[in-house]
Amino acid sequence: MSSPRLTVGSKGRLVVGLPANAPSHTRSAGDDIFGCRAKSWGLRNPPGEAASVAIEVWMIELDYAKLISTPVATEPFAHVVVPDFVPPSELEAVLADLPSLGKRGSFPVDAVRLGPRAKALMQAMEGTRLRTAIEGLFGLDLSDAPTMVTLRGWTGDRDGRIHCDSLAKRVTVLLYLNRQSNAWARQEGCLRLLRGPNDLEDFAVEVPPVNGTLLVFPNGPTTWHGHRQFVGQRYSVQLNYMASDDKARSELRRHRISAFVKRLTQAA
Repeated sequence: MSSPRLTVGSKGRLVVGLPANAPSHTRSAGDDIFGCRAKSWGLRNPPGEAASVAIEVWMIELDYAKLISTPVATEPFAHVVVPDFVPPSELEAVLADLPSLGKRGSFPVDAVRLGPRAKALMQAMEGTRLRTAIEGLFGLDLSDAPTMVTLRGWTGDRDGRIHCDSLAKRVTVLLYLNRQSNAWARQEGCLRLLRGPNDLEDFAVEVPPVNGTLLVFPNGPTTWHGHRQFVGQRYSVQLNYMASDDKARSELRRHRISAFVKRLTQAA
């Protein structure tokens, strides 16, 4: 049997051409084909006849060129901040595809319901282009580093306290998916990169969590950060390159249990 023929059509549609001697198939929404999760599609080719199927595959354009050209800042620790990493033309579509999260906490992206554009973003965050760009900027080898991606949609009064991330996380990547608001103008909920562990006002850089801004920094024992109290909707994607598969699985297991408990209490 000859192999399927793949062509990319317009508007994110992947056309799969099957040879005449291919067996009949039917598929339903959510099935995978050639590594792509279809929103909805169906296929049936009668014996002896060729067939094709169009699959809706969403792709997203991120500003990798801006990331690569951004110099690494060293104060108070090595980092890059890239405004509009998610371009405005893409951001609105992503925001429309995010789930409503009315409770604090980090949710594994496979534990929440995402629209197609938000899914495309999460897949891009774990992709090789971003990994390669970060390796080049910071002189790291992340080729064997497992990834962990979580989504936050709500910040509570216990969030933002000064901390360093766990050293199980080799690199932290934060992507902010919020529109401009008065709260950010008042510096509430804006992440601060701190010179030490004791004073939230002793910051070198402040990052408003808006407009698809990307923040990347390798973790260490002095990568202190935090933000002024903010209670309300505040979407962020956190990608971590982990030290080991065991650490990644352990962290994701903890987040999944937390997400499950939150769904139970919300339903109650």
